[in-house]
Amino acid sequence: MKTLQSISLVLTIIGAINWGLVGLFDFNLVTTLFGNDTTGTRLVYALVGLAGIINIGLLFDIFDRED
Repeated sequence: MKTLQSISLVLTIIGAINWGLVGLFDFNLVTTLFGNDTTGTRLVYALVGLAGIINIGLLFDIFDRED
């Protein structure tokens, strides 16, 4: 499970960097690499979204450790 959470964390960071680029420079790295509305782009977005959901478990882990 720790490996899955580590991979998810990396994907979430990649997604955050991409959104930062979009917000600051109006530059979408994912669509630049994979094209606009392609299967590759949709797959990357889906994986980043899934990683975000998995990382919710990390958040609860942190709260559990504080008690």
